Amino acid sequence: MDIEVRNCDCLEVLRDLPSAQVDLVYLDPPFFTQREHRLRTRDRTKEFSFNDKWGSATEYAAFLDARLRELRRILKSSGSLFFHCDKTASHVARLLLDDIFGVDNFQAEIIWHYKRWSNSAKGLLPAHQSILFYSKREHYKFHTILTDYSPTTNVDQILQKRGRDAANKSAYARDENGDIVFSGVKRGVPLSDVWTIPFLNPKAKERTGYPTQKPILLLERIIQLVTDPGDLVLDPFCGSGTSLVAAKLLGRKAIGIDVSADACALSRRRIDEPVRTDSQLMKVGEDSYRNADTEALALLHGIPHIPVHRNNGIDAFLKATFGGVPIPVRIQKHGETLADAASALHKASSTKNAKRMILIATEDVPTLWDHGTIPAEIVVLDSAALIIKRLISEMTSEEKASNKQLHAYG
Repeated sequence: MDIEVRNCDCLEVLRDLPSAQVDLVYLDPPFFTQREHRLRTRDRTKEFSFNDKWGSATEYAAFLDARLRELRRILKSSGSLFFHCDKTASHVARLLLDDIFGVDNFQAEIIWHYKRWSNSAKGLLPAHQSILFYSKREHYKFHTILTDYSPTTNVDQILQKRGRDAANKSAYARDENGDIVFSGVKRGVPLSDVWTIPFLNPKAKERTGYPTQKPILLLERIIQLVTDPGDLVLDPFCGSGTSLVAAKLLGRKAIGIDVSADACALSRRRIDEPVRTDSQLMKVGEDSYRNADTEALALLHGIPHIPVHRNNGIDAFLKATFGGVPIPVRIQKHGETLADAASALHKASSTKNAKRMILIATEDVPTLWDHGTIPAEIVVLDSAALIIKRLISEMTSEEKASNKQLHAYG
C-alpha cells in the first residue's frame, strides 16, 4: 500500500522505522495553544477534538525534542523537514530545530498568508502561520517553482540585456548600431517565502470539520518543492490526513500517524475518496475580484466610504449610517435609466436591511417604458457633471432661441 495510516503515538512508530528512508517530513503538531480544540462536521453528526494543553513550555519542548530527533534520523541525506507552527510556539520550535538540524541547514521561514474574517479581539488580526523549512544536509533535493512577474515590474526592461559602460556602471547593452540588445525569454520569478493560499472556507468541498485542517493546495506546494513522484512523505501528526491526500494526488508514497483513532479513520476515508477544492482566487488572482467602478467611485471622493466588489447593485457603502445600517450607494451607469438604476440598488440593498439608499444620477436616459416610481427609501442626487450638462443644454437652448428671435427681427 502506497499510503499508510497508523493509529498510535508517533514516537513509537518512529523508533521502529529504519534510518534514512524518508524524503520529506511534514508535521503540523500541537501549537502550544493551551486549549482543547473541538469542531463538528458540517452535518453536525460528528465532533473531532484534540487536547493542546501543557504543564509548561519545558514539557512541550521535551515532547517535540524526542520526536524531532527521530524524524531527523529517518530522513534521507537529501531530505527536508517542514514544521508548521504559529506565533504561540514558533520560537520554541526554531531553537529545537536549530539544535537538532543545525543552523546552517535552516533554509527558510515560509509565511502562509490568508484572508480571515475580522473579529472583536484586541490587537492585530492573525492572518498568517509559519512553516519552518530545514534540510538534513547541505545538499538536498529542491525543485524551483517559477511564478509570474509582479504587475509593478517593468517587464520590458527585464527583457533587455544589461552590461557595463565605460565607467563600469550598469547599463543596457547595445549592438554596433546602438540598438538595445534583447536578453531572451525570461523564465519567471522563483517562488518566494510568502505564500498566499486561501484558508479553507466553511463550504469548501474538502472541508471535513477537523480542527486546524489545512488546504490540500498548501501541502501540494510543499511536496512538489522537495520531492519527486514515488518519494516517501511522512506526517507524524496527520490529523485529517491532508498531507496524505496531497501525496496520493501527486503520486508519492506516504505514512501518516496520529494518536486519535477518529483522525485516522477520517484520513483513511479521505485517501479512498480524495477531494481537492480548487481556488478561484489563486487561478485568477486577487485583483480580478476588484471590480468596483473606480471611475464612478471618484464621485465619492472626500466622503468616507467602502468600495463594494462583486455586487451588481451597490457600488459602495458610506461609513455614515442611518438606523444603525451603513448607507448603500449606487452610481447610475452609462446608458442606464434612472428607474433601472434605482431598481438594482433597491434589490441589492433589501437583503442588507438598509433604511436609506443614495442613487447618484449621472445622465438623462430617455425611456419609452414606465418603470414605476422610485422607492421612497432612495434619495436621488444629481452629480455635478449632470448638473453642468443640463445647465449647458439650457444655455444652448436659450442662445438658440435668442438668435432665432434676432433673426426674426432682422
